Amino acid sequence: MRRVWVGVLILAGVAVIVGVLHHRFGRLGRLGMTEGSLAHAHNEFTFRVQAPMAEAFPLFGAEGERAWGGPHWDPEFVYPVPAKDVEGAVFRVHHGHHSATWVNTAFDAEAGHAAYVYVIDGKLATRIDVQLSAIDPGTTQVRVMYERTALSPSVNPDVMEMAQKDAKMGPEWERDIAAYLKKRGGK
Repeated sequence: MRRVWVGVLILAGVAVIVGVLHHRFGRLGRLGMTEGSLAHAHNEFTFRVQAPMAEAFPLFGAEGERAWGGPHWDPEFVYPVPAKDVEGAVFRVHHGHHSATWVNTAFDAEAGHAAYVYVIDGKLATRIDVQLSAIDPGTTQVRVMYERTALSPSVNPDVMEMAQKDAKMGPEWERDIAAYLKKRGGK
């Protein structure tokens, strides 16, 4: 348990550093970058899930995303064990040759709010915020926000490339979740 808290404190420190960099350099992903600065990008997308909010919300936890996220989404939970989507959960996800440590910073089903921070050591810090709201009893609107910050100038091109992809992910997420719900419902 002590290791989990040390990891959370380290990630909190990284989040503070990212905040300072963000304040100092601004939204570089939107405004362009100056030589030697660290890239920062902010993107949002929205889509709809054809399910009530109470059914849709669990799909945005690390464990819940396994159902529709595909084979590349395979979080290894550090806390809690066994794996469970809760605020404060800590898990690792492999991204190509890198491993990211993720912390679930919010997981509130009533409010329809889930949030995560993950860090790829020395490379990249990412914040993801997911907000769900009921459109009607059977349809849920989902807003996803990504903020990415390079931790090294060598990663600036990667941050900008990821930001371009982030902005286009809404239709993919909507399609993958709809396919999972259809398969699960046997429709």
